[in-house]
Amino acid sequence: MKRTILAFVAGLAAWVILASVLNRGLRALLAGYTAAEVQMHFTLGMMAARLAIAVVSSLVAGGVVAAVAPSSTRVPWILGVILLAAFIPAHVTLWKNFPIWYHVIFLVTLVPLLVLGTRLEGWCRPSRAAVEPS
Repeated sequence: MKRTILAFVAGLAAWVILASVLNRGLRALLAGYTAAEVQMHFTLGMMAARLAIAVVSSLVAGGVVAAVAPSSTRVPWILGVILLAAFIPAHVTLWKNFPIWYHVIFLVTLVPLLVLGTRLEGWCRPSRAAVEPS
């Protein structure tokens, strides 16, 4: 049970921290992003970059969950649903600032990408054969 709770907390922290760090990267690297962020008037490229951040954050959070509690199949679903529940009010508030496709892509893919991230976690580790000398 402790491992399951730790996996949830670690996955949530990974999502929030990674999304925040990558968003700061957008501010530093993408001309006009900071000004657009204040008004929530993003270009198509900026919206695509924001969605890419959500994709990467979800996949990594799923990987973190699987790394901490590999046998727990419910944690990524629970984390995904809680993240979705947290983001729905924000998207309702910002509904007029973004095209509908943006909201749909973000909200519909959030849970499945997190679950997919749990399956990709093993790809990041080298196999035992690759690590052990011949």
